[in-house]
Amino acid sequence: MTRTLVVIPTYNEADNVAWIVEQLHLAQPGVDVLIADDGSPDGTGEIADALASSDPRVNVMHRSGKQGLGSAYRAGFAWGIERDYDVLVEMDADGSHRPEDLGKLLAASDAGADLVLGSRWVDGGGVVNWPWHRRFISRGGTFYARLMLGIPVKDATGGYRAFRRQTLEKLPLDEVASQGYCFQIDMARRVLATGMTIVEVPITFVERERGESKMSGGIVREALWRVTVWGVQRLLSKPARLRRSSPR
Repeated sequence: MTRTLVVIPTYNEADNVAWIVEQLHLAQPGVDVLIADDGSPDGTGEIADALASSDPRVNVMHRSGKQGLGSAYRAGFAWGIERDYDVLVEMDADGSHRPEDLGKLLAASDAGADLVLGSRWVDGGGVVNWPWHRRFISRGGTFYARLMLGIPVKDATGGYRAFRRQTLEKLPLDEVASQGYCFQIDMARRVLATGMTIVEVPITFVERERGESKMSGGIVREALWRVTVWGVQRLLSKPARLRRSSPR
């Protein structure tokens, strides 16, 4: 039987964390949850502890201070790998990732995909209540990543994902320093660089109704800067690869 761990990073999600765990278990009663809380001052961690005390499927990781999305996922992945989970899922706490879509990600993972992306921009996917500038950032970020990095995915920045444990074990997670949107792009390019497979399944992304978005200009700038650096490195390495492969 496949053991699945859903990693939910939190920072000031007191209005959402109990609700998202409840909805998740209504949709997928057999999955376990790890709430990775970055020392939320609004009491999110205490709410998570209360959930864990009454439900053995819920676990909590308390982290000291706001360390970022990428750091939270790396820590959550390590926690799950140590406990022999077969599939590790990324999910936001704010309800933007609908628990009822998780079954599609898990089915694709069971079918053999090394990484499954919940995609807003494939046929059948979409967004609800998103302003135009968020659509522009998401679509523009994926277009730029495809252009610079050559990654053939339609939603490179989405954060609703399912990794097989073996996939994560093949990646140098301790070398991944990126955060936010950039973390998602970074992980996708690393999976593809190893020759592993990515499958995209359609999801409906719903804008949060409670709490504040963590999106910031710094997150966008980091993605732009890192993707540009990786893209330049990729272009500079092409002549060397061509020289090695050319006949003598």
